Amino acid sequence: MVKSETSLTFYGGVNEIGGNKILLQDHDTRVFFDFGMSYSMKKQFYSPPFLAPKTEKSLQELGILPAIEGVYKFDPAPPAVDAIFLSHGHLDHSAYLSFIKREVPVYCGETACTILQALGEVRRTDLEFNVEDIDFHTFRTGRKIKVGSLQVEPFHVDHSIPGAYGFVIHTSNGAVVYTGDFRDHGAKPEMTHEFVENAKEAEPVAVITEATNMTGATISSEAEVESKLSNIVTQAEGVVLAEFAYSDVDRLNSFFHIAKKTGRCIAVSLKQAHLLEALHKDKGLTVPDLNDDAVKVFRKSKKRFDKWERQLIERYEAENKIFDVFEASKQQCRMVLALSFYDFEELVALQPAAGSCYILSASEPFNEEMEIDYERLVNWLSHYGLPQYHVHVSGHMMPLQLRKALSEINAKRIFPVHTEKAELFAKFMRDLRGNVTVVEKSKAYKL
Repeated sequence: MVKSETSLTFYGGVNEIGGNKILLQDHDTRVFFDFGMSYSMKKQFYSPPFLAPKTEKSLQELGILPAIEGVYKFDPAPPAVDAIFLSHGHLDHSAYLSFIKREVPVYCGETACTILQALGEVRRTDLEFNVEDIDFHTFRTGRKIKVGSLQVEPFHVDHSIPGAYGFVIHTSNGAVVYTGDFRDHGAKPEMTHEFVENAKEAEPVAVITEATNMTGATISSEAEVESKLSNIVTQAEGVVLAEFAYSDVDRLNSFFHIAKKTGRCIAVSLKQAHLLEALHKDKGLTVPDLNDDAVKVFRKSKKRFDKWERQLIERYEAENKIFDVFEASKQQCRMVLALSFYDFEELVALQPAAGSCYILSASEPFNEEMEIDYERLVNWLSHYGLPQYHVHVSGHMMPLQLRKALSEINAKRIFPVHTEKAELFAKFMRDLRGNVTVVEKSKAYKL
């Protein structure tokens, strides 16, 4: 009997960190795993907001949006893909859902769906992020999803955003494993270990793995980060300014615990408060309660607020939850203020007291939308006498731990993505059972 053809084509995540768009074809079934924005390619041509893409044609002309027939809503051809599975809600894995045909179902974790829809509500609709009318189908670990000739099993993994999953995909020619972004040094490493165990039991013919941290790897954990942050906040005599990703619930929980322990409150942005309200309904998550005395909501100084902002302010103003910069300035020694670099104009009115400090608790701008102009950041901090601390732990697996996981999974072939160091990865993994393929963009690989 002639085996049917199963193939993988990588339209993103090749020689870059993020931008994953992986097509798996089996018989006549075509499914994408992730459909993210390529930050690295976009930066080669654009510098928002002054130079930003205006049309899909611009993105396709420059190769930022790959030419794929029957996928995009501006293409009159009928849908040529059966489904899209998202590993998680970071925009380098999900943002270009904006362009897909609305007839195509999108499968993602319940929490990822909540995050993307909440982000859609607070972010002004633009060309590159619009989840309106997406046909979301949600899942949790344990569900098996049938799409054509494929059966997809999602398994929760630990990452720097909740609702992240890896997949075991059963094809006509054996199982294919896709790790998505994962780690085993976060708050819930047991989830990643469970995924690896299930991937091993499937005896896969191939594994598609992230390989982000092949250089600059560090040894740390979320528990260590919380301990370091606690040490800083305990010693600070003024306001503690904290910058971390809007969707990094682990880091928010760490700052929340520290604030309570040190007699401070944590003041989150309106955007983060909006997300917290949505995530609080998720019984599988532990997030700070906006009604807790140690949580405040920081209202920036501006004349006009969007409808969702006005509604949130009205809900919490009567409870003395809403702080503006003038109120914050009176209680600096009792506050951890979550403040983005783009909101540093607030420092003019805040006037940070002596003994205040700034903590950057994030890393990759392609994951967290935190493209910081470092020189300008330093100028602001220097002007107000604010020392800078960088306390963070990566959302991605470290090299030795990744090697161990891939050795356990024991797939026949290994396809590294989400890395700029695929050649280094191939040499590091060269004695594993699986043959490492350094992939080329848009090339089909038969399994």
